[in-house]
Amino acid sequence: MEPSFPPLKNDRLLKAAVGEPVDKVPVWIMRQAGRYLPEFREFKTKHEFFEICQTPELACEITLQPIRRYPDLDASIIFSDILVIPQALGMIVEMRPGVGPVLPSPLVRPSDLDKLKYPVDVSTSLKYVMDAITLTRMKLEGRVPLIGFSGAPWTLLGYMVEGGGSKTMSKAKKWLYEHPSESKRLLNMLTVTVSDYLIAQAKAGAQLLQVFESNAEYLGPALFKEFALPCIRDIAKNVREGLKDRKPYVPMTIFAKGAHYALEELGSSGYDVVGLDWTVDPVIARQRVGPNVTLQGNLDPCALYAPPESLSAMGKDMVQKFSKSRYIANLGHGIYPDMDPEHVEVFLKAIHSV
Repeated sequence: MEPSFPPLKNDRLLKAAVGEPVDKVPVWIMRQAGRYLPEFREFKTKHEFFEICQTPELACEITLQPIRRYPDLDASIIFSDILVIPQALGMIVEMRPGVGPVLPSPLVRPSDLDKLKYPVDVSTSLKYVMDAITLTRMKLEGRVPLIGFSGAPWTLLGYMVEGGGSKTMSKAKKWLYEHPSESKRLLNMLTVTVSDYLIAQAKAGAQLLQVFESNAEYLGPALFKEFALPCIRDIAKNVREGLKDRKPYVPMTIFAKGAHYALEELGSSGYDVVGLDWTVDPVIARQRVGPNVTLQGNLDPCALYAPPESLSAMGKDMVQKFSKSRYIANLGHGIYPDMDPEHVEVFLKAIHSV
């Protein structure tokens, strides 16, 4: 039996995602549950990062922190990490202070693929995420929808081969050029796992699903079309098939950071929403994506350093450029950890004032 959740009181996000009219432009912020909040920093003095991710009660509490602080937020996003997928495949992932994610035993050669634990039973290995989603849906009491998410296959491959973040992704791209068939084998493994994971999140209570292709900027049009885009399309198709009998409908968002070269392809990739980073002009993006897809974004995260009056003006101007139809306001990437929480409130109120 699937859980019975409290009725949703604020459905702006879900309406905008599928093109229905809204009274105000919905707004949320990538990484809104995170290090810029003093309550999160206090929480982190008592709990390690992946301990929070893997403990439903702790993940729920972090997810709810920004919702309690900001009444203008129109969505919550479950506190987790894209690298739970490599963990489920048997890889060690550490979150090192001042460094970020580290995979101490990365994939070095194609034969290393045989060491991965595949196929993945997400209902077992990632059960803690689904439990956190169900608990959070209950605790939200219908205030706003809950977003589930996953990293996209190319982005996950990058971390698994590089052993962490990279400014060039040269090791990962070397795989694409040197071992194309083995790269596609890994990407297919990730596509299947991510698809299963997103379906399970929706069944656990996630009301919108976002796929993060955070490392798209390291690819050009040719590599993106051959190695990233097919996975993105297959995930949308697989999830749609897995949720075809589910009511209500669960919209999907693709956010491919730096993929300005592939807006047309993203617009026709099977997602309801295309997220944009801050380097993309909203007017041009609408022309290229077309009228039947919702756009999300895309204020420069650094704009939140601006004085409140300037920040408010930039937020209002952004809405005017996107228009209030088929639009979800957000930043063009995640919020930075040294951001003033009061500036976040200025941004949110500016969006809702238009």
